[in-house]
Amino acid sequence: MTKGVRVGLVAGFWLDRTVPDPKKGHPVALFGAAAGRLERWLYRDSVAAGALFAGAAVLPVVLAGSRVRHPALVAAATWAVLGGSMLGREAEKVAHALEQGELERARQLVGGLCGREVALLDEAGLARAVVESVAENTSDAVVGPLVWGSLCGTGGLVGFRAVNTLDAMVGHRNARYERFGKAAARLDDVAGWAPSRLTALLTVLAAPVVGGRPEQAWRVWQRDRHAHPSPNAGQCEAAFAGALGRTLGGSNTYGDRVEHRPSMGEGPSVEVTDIRRAVRLARAVNLGALLTAVLR
Repeated sequence: MTKGVRVGLVAGFWLDRTVPDPKKGHPVALFGAAAGRLERWLYRDSVAAGALFAGAAVLPVVLAGSRVRHPALVAAATWAVLGGSMLGREAEKVAHALEQGELERARQLVGGLCGREVALLDEAGLARAVVESVAENTSDAVVGPLVWGSLCGTGGLVGFRAVNTLDAMVGHRNARYERFGKAAARLDDVAGWAPSRLTALLTVLAAPVVGGRPEQAWRVWQRDRHAHPSPNAGQCEAAFAGALGRTLGGSNTYGDRVEHRPSMGEGPSVEVTDIRRAVRLARAVNLGALLTAVLR
């Protein structure tokens, strides 16, 4: 990793903490819009068409990013792809709404964090949804970009975010995307393999930040990480459950589809107060990921 990339990662991390995302014209949103148009052009109900779509969407981003080496431009790219601060702020908004008894407001906010049928969620269900979303997205929105930026420079940084965005768009197991989205989903699984496990390890180490014990977090991570249907999200959620001393998992409704997930963790179910604890834990993990990326 060059000095310019190292300086840019640190500066971009700081920008993510201090400069709010624009309401319109965010680079990731612009990429998503462009990918949506490309999808409409290339869509066929086949794995081959989906693979062509994933390659056509991601490769230009990686090639363009690979040409970016100036620290200021690397910092701008890092700011654009990191989403840790926004994730924390949105989670804390849900916590505040629930603390004020504003259940419908909390449901609206949670709908922006995950794809669950929020109308069916009570206070405990909303709290669990937020904590699980914070755990998973700490890897996707912060650790992953930093890992790939450290390994492959700016091309890896923006490429990871492009892959993750495509998975969110088409990586669903439904009638439209079962075949077309398979390549994007598998690519995201591969790209997220190392970041998710680094996220879990850093979560174990950061457990004392939220009053947890590293040995318990390690035990829960090792025992429960394969209980989740996602090979990567399970790593993060199991480690967060262990660090927080809470139990995650249960039934989730997505439209007309219900997933029954095994429990992960030890202790009581998640409560509203655990949302802010999860955000505090995520921020410690984010800092650990930055140090890992720039000091390797």
